[in-house]
Amino acid sequence: MPRYALLPNVTGDYTMHPNVQELMRQIQALEDEIEQEVRHRREELRADFEQRAVQFEAVVAEQQRRFKAGLLNYVLSAELRHVVTIPVIFMLLFPMLLLDAVVCLYQALCFPLYGIARVRRRNYWSADRSHLPYLNLIEKVNCAYCSYANGLAAFFREVAARTEQYWCPIKNARRNRQPHSRYGEFADFGDGEAYRHELQALRKALGDLKKEQG
Repeated sequence: MPRYALLPNVTGDYTMHPNVQELMRQIQALEDEIEQEVRHRREELRADFEQRAVQFEAVVAEQQRRFKAGLLNYVLSAELRHVVTIPVIFMLLFPMLLLDAVVCLYQALCFPLYGIARVRRRNYWSADRSHLPYLNLIEKVNCAYCSYANGLAAFFREVAARTEQYWCPIKNARRNRQPHSRYGEFADFGDGEAYRHELQALRKALGDLKKEQG
């Protein structure tokens, strides 16, 4: 069994090992299956997601409003532990905005020089929960904040993953419990031969992402 994920083809270039290709196909199939299940659930809720706006049909929306907590009652019934931590939670917005700006600047300046396809920032945010009729204003603000924070984390993770694939595509010696999507293609830890063989091919693959993204 070959020790590394990419193998030379007849032209001398390196291609992904068939076993890895099959595993990647299985992962993609599972992701597609999950998306189909989510889409089916959306249809059950009779929701319309066209043009990125979620507008529940009148009957469903009226039913959902029955679960909406009144704003005044929501504030008055808030737990003390939640109230006292509000400033701590929202003070994180400032470093997140700074991180967002720095990451955007970094990839705008460096990725073109490296030949890496830029990560599309808009693909990592979704504001659809603001349309849910059973959420009051404060809950919608909280949802928007969490969506931004997690979207930023996912955006940063993909930028960092592509950077790692360009500069250091080597698996760790210890198990990585939540590896990013590009980690499986990296060379095995301690396999110097595979690293040297695969490095240029892995870098080229980052440029090929431009074609996939259109």
